[in-house]
Amino acid sequence: MCAAPARTAGWHDPRYIHTSFLKELWPNKGYTYKLGHRLFNGTCVWSQEYWFRASPYPGQNSLQRVIIFGDMGKGEADGSFEFEDFQPASLNTTKQLIEDLNNIDIVFHIGDVVYAMGYIAQWDQFTAQTEPIASTKPYMIGSGNHERDWPGTGSFYQNMDSGGECGVLAENMFYVPAENRANFWYSTDYGMFRFCVAHTELDWREGSEQFKFIENCLASVDRQRQPWLIFLAHRVLGYSSVDFYVEEGSFEEPMGREDLEKLWQKYKFDIALYGHVHNYERSCPVYENICTSQEKHNYIGPLKGTIHVIAGGGGASLHEFASINTTWSIYKDYDNGFVKLTAFDHSHLLFEYKKSMDGKVYDSFTISRDYRDILTCTVDSCPEVTLAQ
Repeated sequence: MCAAPARTAGWHDPRYIHTSFLKELWPNKGYTYKLGHRLFNGTCVWSQEYWFRASPYPGQNSLQRVIIFGDMGKGEADGSFEFEDFQPASLNTTKQLIEDLNNIDIVFHIGDVVYAMGYIAQWDQFTAQTEPIASTKPYMIGSGNHERDWPGTGSFYQNMDSGGECGVLAENMFYVPAENRANFWYSTDYGMFRFCVAHTELDWREGSEQFKFIENCLASVDRQRQPWLIFLAHRVLGYSSVDFYVEEGSFEEPMGREDLEKLWQKYKFDIALYGHVHNYERSCPVYENICTSQEKHNYIGPLKGTIHVIAGGGGASLHEFASINTTWSIYKDYDNGFVKLTAFDHSHLLFEYKKSMDGKVYDSFTISRDYRDILTCTVDSCPEVTLAQ
């Protein structure tokens, strides 16, 4: 921890955090496990038995279902008072996921995970609330402003949103396959999906270390084996109609997409999802503020742009939309919810937005295409050539 309250009034000894690595697992095979603790007298105390399914190998053709949301936090199920009590809807989100666990394969929680803000015991409360999910499904997190930001610590934004945690809890409570966990950006493969997870609290602009990571994540994937390329980040580096972005005249985090949009276009990114903004919004396939398709629900062939989605309604109090209507915004919802992606095979993907209050689908679209569609050249997606070459 780097400052108060995490080092003073909010301090709570988290005790030991154990990490184990299970090797040589068969892809898509189910396994059971138990956790134990040896007492001083030599006897062992065991947990209940848990079950999980090993991840499919990269490119494996099987049914794969992914949950994505940001900004969930935790809530008091008994209605008792809680410090910074603005995430009661998180209980609805976890309830819906727990009830539908048999139809979920992996979960991504893209920043503003707990909202502990220096009061460390709230991480224990959060892990207790999410244990039925995280004990049986991969629970991948991203870092947000309420995990990382603090002045003078290298964070891109010099605010005090982390409450002095400075990323320490996020980097140690959950394992992610980052080369440097202090950076907390990483790529991960899940069957037919490649996920590039950015860290918006550190510099992402062209010339930065993170920009090089993002381009390598995009360039290194074999789209014939992994056709579904997904970008995840906490702050909105794409498009949003939330009031505080519109007031700035940016419709994004300042300097958000200026350097990244050509990368997304060059490598034909499918979908980019963000948190930070506490509502739901979906754009058309868009490039440089222009819709590249007028279709809204059934995309066939190349998208020619990237679909940007705000999925920051995991549980925290909601943010208002600006009154302005943009040409690129297809669907808005002022409510809590989460996104589900279902890859049926290498050619068919289903996107669904579900509300946390009832788990029903309120927005959806499909993508149907072949590998040759991914190879198709669109604006700024192929090298420039002339007859002289």
